[in-house]
This record gives sequence, structure tokens and C-alpha cells, in this order.
Amino acid sequence: MRDTVITGETKVYGIIGCPVRHSLSPVFQAYFARKHGLDVVYTPYHVEEGQLKQAVRGLASLGVLGVNVTVPYKEAMLPYVHADDDVQCIGAANTLKWDGSVWLASNTDWQGINTVFAGTGLILKGEHLLLFGAGGTARAVLHAASKHGLSRVAICNRSPERVKLLIEHAQRYYPGMHCYALAWQQAAVTAACHTSSMVLNTTSIGLSAADVFPFQIYGQGWLLDAVYKPSGETAFLHAAALSDRSMTDGLAMLVAQGAKSFRDWHPECRPDTLDALAWMEAQLERQPIVFPGWEGGR
Repeated sequence: MRDTVITGETKVYGIIGCPVRHSLSPVFQAYFARKHGLDVVYTPYHVEEGQLKQAVRGLASLGVLGVNVTVPYKEAMLPYVHADDDVQCIGAANTLKWDGSVWLASNTDWQGINTVFAGTGLILKGEHLLLFGAGGTARAVLHAASKHGLSRVAICNRSPERVKLLIEHAQRYYPGMHCYALAWQQAAVTAACHTSSMVLNTTSIGLSAADVFPFQIYGQGWLLDAVYKPSGETAFLHAAALSDRSMTDGLAMLVAQGAKSFRDWHPECRPDTLDALAWMEAQLERQPIVFPGWEGGR
């Protein structure tokens, strides 16, 4: 692997969030750049809450050409950008591109989720989904779920108010998909597990090493965690030790959405998601996850 040489011609991209130190995005974005021979760097920017507006303006002033957006700013970013149709529907942005006068915002999260949905090999039309969380990533999940024709989504979150807002959002944009609130209780979760072919966590539980997911997960089908860990062992996946589900953390979703972001910034490039995922798994010394819906299981 060659060393990166930064010159006055090097183009700058990055990711903003709070926290952002843990992000693997700089790793695989650098891999994409090397594979395509581009003179770019991708750097993390830790932005304290309350400083988002200044940060967005400062990035443009400094000549940064594109950024990914992670928690907690995917929804808070909207007043400062020009949103495309997906962002306006989802209500959250995770990819920004500077066009010389304004930040153009898109959402590649739902496309990464969509890629992983396809990878499970499940026929999701008419199926049920159990969704933990009610923030920006949960909205991206609903957007992808609607594309696959899921019929029912049970939404379980610690804040009933946020669940209510998410359901109202779903009723407006996805009237053919029935979304309903699920109590933050083990009995309710257990019942929903047995009718859901897919269970997906979009909460922040697991970002801290001390986190314990509060429910046991049962049933069959697939279990997906938007949280990722270098080891692949998250609090959510640990809670499903007694289930018969196929499991994966958020690494595949992350790499898939990152590939789409890279392509948005560099339209002439077509990064290979499966190649990058295999490379990341090797770097992290992880066993590769098998996705039967992808060619060759990968």
C-alpha cells in the first residue's frame, strides 16, 4: 500500500459526526480512491453539537468537496443543504456534495440497506419487519422496505414520541405499508420476533462497549444491526444468541452506502462493493458473511 502524498492538487472529502473517531469510512474510502487512482483524501471531522451550521459553512470555505454525515446530524443537516427527492422523503441526509454554491444532499443509507436486503435472498414482499429505532437510519430502512414491498413494520423505540413521528411520516410517504408502535417490553418484542422474517436495529445501543441490548431476540430469518464493530460482535447480535437467524452487523451496509457516496462524488468511477467488503473483512480479520442473494454468496 503506497503512502498518500498530499499536494495542492489533492481533493478533500470527509465525514462529520459526534462522535466520529470510531468510523471505518476513512479506511474503505481511501481504498476506493487507491483502486481508481484518484488524488483525494478522506478525513473525519468531529463536530460538537451546536456547531453544525458553522462547520458546514467552514467546510465549503476550506474547499472540501464532499462529506458523509453520521449521527447525530443526518436530520439536523437539512436546513443547510439542497435536498434531493430521497432526502425530502426520508427526512435525513448522509451524503453532501459541494457544487460551487450550495451543498447538494442525498441519502445513500437507504441504498446500502437495499443492497443488504437483496443480499439476504429473502422474498420480502408481503413480509413483516421488526425495527428498533426511530431516527434518521430508521427512516432510510422504511424507504428501502417500501421498495421491497414489506407489508408491516413494528417499530420499537425507547421514545414513544419519536415512534409516533416516524409512523406519521410513514403514513404520509408509504401508505401501502402498515407501520405500528411496539411496546419497549420483552413480551411485545418476543411476539413480534415470531412473525417477522427480518429484525433490524438502528438504535445507538452497541456503540459503547458497555452497552447491553435490553431484549432477547428469537425466531428465524435474518437479523441486521446498523451498528458495526471491528469484531462483528455487537450487543444486538449477542442478544440473538438463542435464535436461529442469520446475522450480520452494519459493515456491509456501511460499505455499500459508502460505495454509492463515492460514485456520487466521482461519477466516472464504479467502486465494487463486494470487493471492498471482502477487503475490509480481511483487514479486520473477520470471517466473511455469506449473502445468498449476492452472486456466489458474496
